[in-house]
Amino acid sequence: MHRMNNHLSLEKLIKHGEGENLEFKSNFNTELIETLVAFANTGGGKVVVGVNQKNELCGVVINAETVQNWINEIKNKTSPTLIPDVVVSEIENKKVVVFAIQEYPIKPVATRGKYFKRTANSNHLLSITEVVNLHLQSFNTSWDFHANNQFKIDAISLSKVQSAIDIFNQTNAKINDDPLTFLLKNDLLRGDQITNAAYLLFTEKDTVFTTIELGRFQTETIIKDSARTKSDILSQVDQVMDFVKKHINKEVIITAQARNIQKWQYPLEAIREIITNMIVHRDYRSSSDSIVKIFDTYIEFYNPGRLPDSISVENLLSNNYKSTPRNKLVADFCKSIGLIEKYGSGIRRIVEYFKEAQLPSPEFRNISEGFMVTVFALKDANVPLNVPLNVPLNVPLNERMELLLKLIHANKFITAEELAAACAVSDKTIKRDIDFLKNNTILKRMGSKKSGYWEIII
Repeated sequence: MHRMNNHLSLEKLIKHGEGENLEFKSNFNTELIETLVAFANTGGGKVVVGVNQKNELCGVVINAETVQNWINEIKNKTSPTLIPDVVVSEIENKKVVVFAIQEYPIKPVATRGKYFKRTANSNHLLSITEVVNLHLQSFNTSWDFHANNQFKIDAISLSKVQSAIDIFNQTNAKINDDPLTFLLKNDLLRGDQITNAAYLLFTEKDTVFTTIELGRFQTETIIKDSARTKSDILSQVDQVMDFVKKHINKEVIITAQARNIQKWQYPLEAIREIITNMIVHRDYRSSSDSIVKIFDTYIEFYNPGRLPDSISVENLLSNNYKSTPRNKLVADFCKSIGLIEKYGSGIRRIVEYFKEAQLPSPEFRNISEGFMVTVFALKDANVPLNVPLNVPLNVPLNERMELLLKLIHANKFITAEELAAACAVSDKTIKRDIDFLKNNTILKRMGSKKSGYWEIII
């Protein structure tokens, strides 16, 4: 503990206000300890005692033993023990105490048996799954790395392992090991126990752990076709891909060349990338299944396991994040055999594939306890033809405005920039069309610019 002589940095903190790494307290209390725990589990931070929630300096009454007693209480009520750095300062004849804590190397830290994390400017209680994840991340490992005592070596197919070796050798890896040695060298086998990763990759029999439900929907409630895969995850990529190809449109373009061109309703490279990411990065501890729903003009890919709190959808799309695979051993293995290319680059490739195909950008979002990717196709000439445009006769719509409405009907989350690109006009022109539709009570914007959506009123 020491006394702060220069108040400039503290005054800047108070003026800045609370945030992800800063919180104010009028007095020392239990919530302060919870905040220090949340900081220790997240990225570190400071708690300023003597400032109220309105960012107003109120000061705190302390004596010679007060601060040391507070430190002792923090030590006694945290596990592992936290010992924060403490600074005491005086501003405008009022005492202020600043507690600073670094991110703790071995996580998670608890107080009175509860674990907290810091999200934005508040503390949140960690779920059991999050507690486990934090602990595993502290040791640079993941759930799939650990041996599963429920399964012995006969639970996996050695012939499937040999097939994986053959794939490695196609890339000039020159692996001469037998399947068991190969598993040991790749951390997939420990003694007579297989890891969770080995079970997912090479399971001999179908298993509920890998279930993916597949459906072709005529409407939200009418199913035209359905299937289910419960096999090893390496086989599932092709199985899911085959089901999708079975139920999407394919156009054969006649050319002067010896071979005609096949144009699919969606870019197949992007669809395979989505399916692969869904399978490799799924939370296999969840009791929920992965689900693929194919509709006339869009497909939904749902996967158990949300984005980490440290990564937003905006971070994902801008590639402004550090990739931390949920299943590190599975992801590393799939990267080695060429099933995935590079950690964190898949989303960018998916978006680019759709851009090249002149289709709306896919939608990525956390939903419930999982993650949803929705892709959109525009029927025939890039638009669904069955949009009911019951526009009043005194509201003349040009062809571009009709196309705009049909694009929105296919994807209510489409951005103005994407509308401009699809209509082959400037952003300024599309904004003028949108304003016209709004002013004539045909189109309405719901929510914010970033997270909102369009609503066709007619």
